[in-house]
Amino acid sequence: MSIEITMPRLSDTMEEGTLVKWRIKPGDEVASGDHLADVETDKATMELQAFDDGKVAALAVQEGQTVPVGSAILVLAEDGESLEDAAGAL
Repeated sequence: MSIEITMPRLSDTMEEGTLVKWRIKPGDEVASGDHLADVETDKATMELQAFDDGKVAALAVQEGQTVPVGSAILVLAEDGESLEDAAGAL
């Protein structure tokens, strides 16, 4: 089962975030705590960290794109899941 990562609410007043820079690319292995991206909020630019382990199947947001909190921004494939199957979850 794929893991969908969404734009988090990084401050109490945050309604949307801008993905400033990806620190990963499709095919990369990630572990909990890894730095995935830099996100600009209404107050500051912050690091987005992984909370799950997996392999990056797809990036749903381009650098510079602004999306609402809760929108899918990337998908991770779990162990044994193909990247293509996981990417289809977007």
